[in-house]
Amino acid sequence: MRDHRAVTSPTPGPRTPAPSAPRLIATDLDGTLLHDDKIVSPRTVAALAAAEEAGLEVFFVTGRPARWMDVVSGHVHGHGLAICGNGAAVVDLHEGPGRYRFVKVRELPVPDALDVVRILREAAPGTSFAVERTGGLHHEPTYPPLHLDPGESVAPAEKLLTADFQGPAVADQPVLKVLAYHPDLDPDAFLTLARAAVGDLAAITRSSPSALLEISGASVSKASTLALCCEERGISPAEVVAFGDMPNDMEMLAWAGTSYAMGNAHPDVRTVATGVTATNNEDGVARVIEDILAAR
Repeated sequence: MRDHRAVTSPTPGPRTPAPSAPRLIATDLDGTLLHDDKIVSPRTVAALAAAEEAGLEVFFVTGRPARWMDVVSGHVHGHGLAICGNGAAVVDLHEGPGRYRFVKVRELPVPDALDVVRILREAAPGTSFAVERTGGLHHEPTYPPLHLDPGESVAPAEKLLTADFQGPAVADQPVLKVLAYHPDLDPDAFLTLARAAVGDLAAITRSSPSALLEISGASVSKASTLALCCEERGISPAEVVAFGDMPNDMEMLAWAGTSYAMGNAHPDVRTVATGVTATNNEDGVARVIEDILAAR
């Protein structure tokens, strides 16, 4: 099993010069902005603050759920917004650690979620599932402890998605994504298999080094939600600089006018980015932001 985040590149490849007048910086978190120990380095904190002071908006765009955003909630500065769940939610983090408000939710319809579970059970026997709702995570008994918090309830996915089993307090919470884990398949092979089996019923991607897939509504991605947020602000793709390291970042990197794969990025990510920066542990995002500000 390959762990692409373990790949390092002390000497980054060719880089596209950072534009001198972008209006928005969009950055992934794990493997991109955060070091491997999940901290935001002092250099990066300073760069983010300087960008906001210079009038650039900074959006954190992550596969993480809102409740895992405390690591950066103190660095949202002006607007206080983040895109979570691979585009499934826009969250206001203004009120600080442990407190957040959903501004926009792009849910995975339950009938589609049930169809995806059925299809993947047939296509990849041994797959186990978890359901991420706005109120928390719910998972199957065989789903491994991959996350930072325990499941709110444990049952087969078909029951987790049934209103009668969950009750109205949970069933009324939108489904943000379904997670599918396979203990034996290669991560990229599992992604390819799942996309072929599910087709356009849902969007499937991955950000973990393990065979863990993240399944969202058919039109939901980091890119599509970021595009909505930018449209609301009158910001064009050409005015966006984006950063990422894993397959769930690829649509966003392809959409942005200027984009950087991290030095530690999955090989596929490098094929869609316009440039490459240093690794996450070498503050690759901060380096580009510093270049942008120096050129203004």
